[in-house]
Amino acid sequence: MAKQNLTAARVESLQCEPGKQQSIFWDAKTPGFGLRITEAGARAYIFESRLFGKTIRVTIGDARVWELGKARTEASRLKTLIDDGKDPREVKAEQRAAHEARRAEVRRQDVAVEDAWKTYLIARKPKWSERHYQDHIRLAEAGGRPTKRGKAQIVAGPLAVLMPLPLSSLSRERVDSWLELETQQRPARARLAFALLRAFITWCEDQSEYAGLAALEICSNRGIREHLMKPQTKVDCLQREQLSPWFAAARCISNPVISAYLQGLLITGARREELASLRWDDVDFRWRSLTMNDKVEGTGGRTIPLTPYLASLLLNLKRLNEIPPNKRQAVRLAEKGEHWSPSPWVFASKTAADGKIAEPRIAHNQALVAGDLPHVTLHGLRRSFGTLSEWVECPVGVVAQIQGHKPSAIAEKHYRRRPLDLLRMWHDKIEAWMLEHAGISSEALST
Repeated sequence: MAKQNLTAARVESLQCEPGKQQSIFWDAKTPGFGLRITEAGARAYIFESRLFGKTIRVTIGDARVWELGKARTEASRLKTLIDDGKDPREVKAEQRAAHEARRAEVRRQDVAVEDAWKTYLIARKPKWSERHYQDHIRLAEAGGRPTKRGKAQIVAGPLAVLMPLPLSSLSRERVDSWLELETQQRPARARLAFALLRAFITWCEDQSEYAGLAALEICSNRGIREHLMKPQTKVDCLQREQLSPWFAAARCISNPVISAYLQGLLITGARREELASLRWDDVDFRWRSLTMNDKVEGTGGRTIPLTPYLASLLLNLKRLNEIPPNKRQAVRLAEKGEHWSPSPWVFASKTAADGKIAEPRIAHNQALVAGDLPHVTLHGLRRSFGTLSEWVECPVGVVAQIQGHKPSAIAEKHYRRRPLDLLRMWHDKIEAWMLEHAGISSEALST
């Protein structure tokens, strides 16, 4: 088809040749520039040339959108690329890729700490203990939700103020000012929060989507660490002469579950969550043993003796647990389409979301006040077991195995795994010594 000078009027008047799917009308003024018209009437400007012996055709754009003069200019630009040995399609693809890369970098720079934090928790949760995972949740929590007891609200965690910020804004100066403020209000929590933040930033640096955003100097800056209080060794522990008022106060707690739980913490030296997670399937009254969900070894990680007095407390809980609800409670369950069954938890709670004891500290603090005793934490009861066991000259390795401490010596780690009956001999002595100094007679085992 002969070339012709394309004008705006001709672009509008030209039609696709009959019987063809499309017709191309080449411009006589600009080499390689043309107008393509389809059978359906669509009109588009195109450019065609040859590069390295191959024909290259590029669509410039819709003739209804592109002005004729701009379309010619674009065709001239494409001709220049061809003359330079460049494929316009490859150049366009590179430009598009560079544009997408710039957009992705902008989005990457804008990613919030909270979004990266959530990804971090999902990735690392399988490698953490539940307690460590919950520390990450609580320290970054925004706060405002109601507490389990009373009308108070949960206070925002130390990391909450950093969560809405862009990850790229975590500089040494910003973290320094944040940490200085937090250490004035809650120094111990601030220290833990900074440790978690530092691990998080180190992890981000190993991820392609987060690498280079937060300042790595946060992790090694000595000036920031100077704000942190030095970790203090906790020493809260019951003394021998305090056993009598403590047991008296603990046994007077009206809730039998909390009363037995607190006494169980002292008698077993277990971690609070280990004992709270105890199920009836983990209790063997015949062979007098408890199977703990060990922090170090995992589920079913260690089996410890069930001492006589603690066994009597658990038998009482088991009896109470097997008593069916009264008629009114049964009707309420039926209305919900539920059927009553005994709780699988040894230390069950009707108000806790997961059905097991959740917050015994209030009752314990009240018992300490009633017994006129200094403050002792729940973990202090575990510390008390390890300390008081020395009065019966119990071997350190036996105490460590009962409490689930990681072996600290080669011999303990590789050559000492004491059988349950040996542990029971010493554990019974420890309990009997505690009861003796608490003024609890042997008749208490059957009441």
